Amino acid sequence: MGQFIIHNDFPGDFTLVSNYFLDTYMPQANGEFVKIYLWLLRSASVSGAALELSSIADIFNCTENDVLRALKYWKNTGVLDVTFDGRGNLKELRLRSLTGGAKAAPPKAPQAPSVKALAETVPETAAFREKSQTSEPKTLSPDKVKELSGRDDVIELLFIAEQYLGKTLTPTEINKLLFFYEELHFSKDLMEYLIEYCVSKGSRSIRYIEKVALAWAEENITTVKQAKQETNTYNKNFFAILKAFGIKNRNPVDEETRYMNLWLNEYAFTLDIISAACSRTVIATGHPNFAYADSILHNWQKKGVKHLSDIDKLDEDRMQQKAAKAESSARPKPAPSKNKFNNFHQRTYNVDELEKQLLK
Repeated sequence: MGQFIIHNDFPGDFTLVSNYFLDTYMPQANGEFVKIYLWLLRSASVSGAALELSSIADIFNCTENDVLRALKYWKNTGVLDVTFDGRGNLKELRLRSLTGGAKAAPPKAPQAPSVKALAETVPETAAFREKSQTSEPKTLSPDKVKELSGRDDVIELLFIAEQYLGKTLTPTEINKLLFFYEELHFSKDLMEYLIEYCVSKGSRSIRYIEKVALAWAEENITTVKQAKQETNTYNKNFFAILKAFGIKNRNPVDEETRYMNLWLNEYAFTLDIISAACSRTVIATGHPNFAYADSILHNWQKKGVKHLSDIDKLDEDRMQQKAAKAESSARPKPAPSKNKFNNFHQRTYNVDELEKQLLK
């Protein structure tokens, strides 16, 4: 996306944080959203300044979609106004004054999922219990769901999930989320980050969320800090590889992610080796080509490359082989003799036998 203009409705060349915002909005907001809002306040010290989503994403080490989700969250709470053009690009952003006069509407209080939805989450049948213990082990029992459904922290958790996913949770989704919370022992904050992260990757599927949750559980990730370290490491690696290809200002597509996971996890190559293959690919083909880079890296893996020095050794050996072949081709061959008699096979004769034949 291109530039957008930011305006403010408060006076003075300083960063003004409303006490009303601190008391009413900040306690319920996601921490990353709060940081982005505060940075926007700082940037809006001069009304009419031009900003770019990509620059904000770089500052907070996140994606442009993460920034957009933060803006949409604050728009829904009434803290700011966001304007998009006809193509869906962000055009203008206005920070509303929360001191004196008309105040933005306070955020909606969390509401419990409907009684009907909770009741339908797990049917009270023996057949369901048998199925949940065999073909669908990652679910909770009906009694456990009923027990959890009345807790304030669970009600808030499901409310947050609905805000991120942008819809009313289905019984299956409620059951899955409660399983992560109760059986995987994910805290409410970790659950919130789990859903936030999956949505930022473009997926609101409960199956994808479950896949990520189980992977974190296997890695013994129990805090938001650990989860961010895990996800940021992968994100940084992906963007470093895209940069080596000369690709900027966009997220990797699924096929590119598949290749990069292969190089990082199965081939177990470091970023410097992968970057070297990317550079050679662009030089050879003139454009980013993940399949071509994979052929280079697959060949290096078979030859046991572990460090950049191993690649230098392969290059040196290849140059020596080419030089030897070129020298062999350039070496002059002996010229054939011009004496035509040398072309006849030299014969040997038994002189004694010839003499006897003549005497006879």
